[in-house]
Amino acid sequence: MTGVLDRPYTMADWRGGTESLTQEYDYWIEEVEGTVPTDLVGTLYRNGPGLLERGGVPLAHPFDGDGMICAFRFEKGRVHFRNRYVRTAGFLEEEKANRLLYRGVFGTQKPGGWFANFLDTRVKNIANTHVIYWAGKLLALWEASLPHRLDPVTLETIGLDNLGGLLRERDAFAAHPRFDPQTQRLVNFGVQPGLNTRIRLYEFDANGQCVSQPTFQIPGFAFIHDFALTPNYAIVFQNPVQFNPLPYLLGLRGAAQCLQFNAQEPTRVWLLPRRGGPPQMLTMPPCFVFHHANAYEVGDEIHVESIAYSHFPNLEPGMDFREVNFAALPASLLWRIQLNPKTKAVDWQVVSDRPCEFPVVHPAKVGQPYRYTYLAAGHDPKTNAPLQALWRCDRQTGEEQFWSAAPRGFVSEPIVVPRGLQKGDFLWQGAQGEEDGWLLQVVYDASCHKSQLLIFDAAAISAGPVARLHLKHHIPYGLHGSFTTAV
Repeated sequence: MTGVLDRPYTMADWRGGTESLTQEYDYWIEEVEGTVPTDLVGTLYRNGPGLLERGGVPLAHPFDGDGMICAFRFEKGRVHFRNRYVRTAGFLEEEKANRLLYRGVFGTQKPGGWFANFLDTRVKNIANTHVIYWAGKLLALWEASLPHRLDPVTLETIGLDNLGGLLRERDAFAAHPRFDPQTQRLVNFGVQPGLNTRIRLYEFDANGQCVSQPTFQIPGFAFIHDFALTPNYAIVFQNPVQFNPLPYLLGLRGAAQCLQFNAQEPTRVWLLPRRGGPPQMLTMPPCFVFHHANAYEVGDEIHVESIAYSHFPNLEPGMDFREVNFAALPASLLWRIQLNPKTKAVDWQVVSDRPCEFPVVHPAKVGQPYRYTYLAAGHDPKTNAPLQALWRCDRQTGEEQFWSAAPRGFVSEPIVVPRGLQKGDFLWQGAQGEEDGWLLQVVYDASCHKSQLLIFDAAAISAGPVARLHLKHHIPYGLHGSFTTAV
């Protein structure tokens, strides 16, 4: 699974990572190649859709799957693994009935055709997108509703968490919080879309107390998944999409399948002042953005690095995502964007034709000037395909480091962990430099239908992993995760 190979993948291999993992495990990982660094102490939490069918009925889209948390606990050079499903109210209902009772946002319909889905607008909180540990709480996040609190050791579901009464029953709490190393705050947002969209920005101190929550209103419908953070702004991209609810109400399509991309409209970039005040809007060419790598301010300019698609990468009704033609989907490319709020000027460049996703930076560099971006990427430098490689881009020199798991390995979001952390430290404390850390990566290996946890020296990605930990089973393709020094 190392090196750069000519044959990137087969669909049969890729489909292995789309199978459900129905069993919940609890064991020390004994099969290890290489050496686990003894200074790597803490817990890697990961979240993603783990259950991709119910009652023998496959889901139409993986993002509709129930959330499954994986915990890798590092202690004294050993690693313990545990996984548990987030037992949301909807999960427990469907588990008892052994059938689908809810429609999925991204296209999964209840069996029975349009009539069975007609006017059913109930939303199931699937808690499947992100998981964070903050102020003694482990929270599973899904952007359309409240977080679920979990036991950080057993991963058992405690229940919905309204963050001390901050959130109301129908409030949204996004699945992409940012950790500000300068203020040592957790920053997140919630969106209420409509004819006009309301965005509330939340900032929490180290004790979990909300210290700021300005609210902004922007014109038009907005689908916003992620944001970028600087010392003065939260930055959101209003993708040029419109929502036509009629097919959803009639039971013909999922909600996300009712989004229509308008290539004649620009993408609107909104600068939301963290201390409150009117938002500022700039425009750039039409594109669709799920994820941002980072942002920072230099003088009058704001620099943002994002993953952009030419249009919304959706699946049509009736299409089986397990048979998707990757080459027909819009490629996800790394863009660098310069904004000038004073002149309203916007400049941009595409860094490379290599498809990529899940960009991350060193946690000490969030909102600050930085040098390295770490990404999950395609094996081939130009062809859109599943993510099979790790890619590190040097903003100063243009140098790239690359490691591929092709032809039979498939990667997930990389996680950067600084060296030298002590228990209780924030992730940005104790690190000596931007390269001074470890990169954690979960890889699905189709050759044995099992997954591995790989540990890389963040300064030497192309040298391959320093340790490879073999699990007893596979983990379905996940979404996001985080590391905490708590064991």
